[in-house]
Amino acid sequence: MAAMSPNRPYLVRAFYEWIVDNDCTPYLVVDASYPQVKVPQQFVQNGQIVLNVLPSAVGNMQLGNDAITFSARFGGQPFALYIPVKAVLAIYAKENGAGTVFTLEEEEDDAELFAEPFDDDDTPEPPKPKKGSHLKVVK
Repeated sequence: MAAMSPNRPYLVRAFYEWIVDNDCTPYLVVDASYPQVKVPQQFVQNGQIVLNVLPSAVGNMQLGNDAITFSARFGGQPFALYIPVKAVLAIYAKENGAGTVFTLEEEEDDAELFAEPFDDDDTPEPPKPKKGSHLKVVK
């Protein structure tokens, strides 16, 4: 059985769509130190950057399985961003904080949890009916 692909890109897309559909502003929290991340370094704080990814705030946004790419303006200057999906730490709505946080441990736990395929043939047998009592009623 082939291993399943990571679920993080699908969850990012789902949360993004849900946040936008509810007229909220989606924010991405990105690990700016992750390999291949391309973000404006002058806005990185404590190794992270928080990005407003509202459709009207970004251009050419692509939420791919491997990376998120888009263009945005920072201090009036255009910038092309490249964010590997594994660098996304969280996605949430600015207005109410609704969203989710991702951790590396979750991905590893999910891989281990579902490493064994589910087999319908492993269902437990129903309990056997009890034998009648060996005691007899004496009158």
